[in-house]
Amino acid sequence: MYGALDIGGTKIAGAVVDAEGRILVRAERPTPARGSADAVLAAVTSVLDDLSAHEAWRSVSCLGVGSAGPVDTVAGTVSPVNIPAWRDFPLVAAVASHPGLPAAVQPVLTGDAVAMTAAEHWKGAARGAANALCMVVSTGVGGGLVLDGRLHPGITGNAGHIGHISVDLDGEPCPCGSRGCVELLASGTAIARRALAAGWRPPSGAAPTAASVAASARGGDGIALAVFDRAAQALAAGIAATASLVELDVVVIGGGVAQAGDLLFTPLRRHLTTYAALSFTRGLKVGPSALAGDAGLIGAAAAAASARTDALGAGRPLGALHPTTA
Repeated sequence: MYGALDIGGTKIAGAVVDAEGRILVRAERPTPARGSADAVLAAVTSVLDDLSAHEAWRSVSCLGVGSAGPVDTVAGTVSPVNIPAWRDFPLVAAVASHPGLPAAVQPVLTGDAVAMTAAEHWKGAARGAANALCMVVSTGVGGGLVLDGRLHPGITGNAGHIGHISVDLDGEPCPCGSRGCVELLASGTAIARRALAAGWRPPSGAAPTAASVAASARGGDGIALAVFDRAAQALAAGIAATASLVELDVVVIGGGVAQAGDLLFTPLRRHLTTYAALSFTRGLKVGPSALAGDAGLIGAAAAAASARTDALGAGRPLGALHPTTA
């Protein structure tokens, strides 16, 4: 049994996952993203409290923690762009101090999009791909890479962080410190904000979210359609830039915004024909996550399981990080 945490700007989820990638127990809390550092940690603690109350938790041999980034997997700290109170926050130490953590279990930190990439390559839409980019488009925009059949997290665990590629050189300042980042145009937060600024109003009784913008777009609202088209254009530019650097076989997109379906993927594929113009980037396969909201949890569990088997000097049982053994 493997424990998993998935920490994002919208929700904090936890699970017990078996060796086949099945989620057996689940817990979830909303993320108080604008709250204090202690408030965010309290939500994490509450999820761990729920998990530790289940019988399956007693069999957990390792715990993976996937967090919005940037992360520093060496230092065990996180600085999520969309959780301002957490800057160099010692997340690994904080989780390790939870009284319900099974003896000898040490949390293993990974970026949330890297975890999603591991899961999609193990069990999902990138299975069998030698070179893949997997993205989370939600409160923010993150990504992870598979290169030459293996997960490529980079030295600190942040490789593939496509949300902070600049695609608008004179664009708005981004909380990351740059300008015109993909995240400022394509995240769920950005979609809702840009639609409101352009004069869109949510349907009566609905919250001003990306899902509400999508509902309006399905009804033919011109502003909503234009905002989704612009988000798709930003994603296409970032994907094309990545494909030019590393050559990709497939791109997988998950997260809440991907649930808009063709509203996102149809203009994305159209814009890719413009931006991915080189011979080795044309015709790039782009599709939705096969694991949807479970990918982050499954991938965090896979990362922890692989780290544990490395520490024991054993072979890796999960294909997420070393698919040649799957």
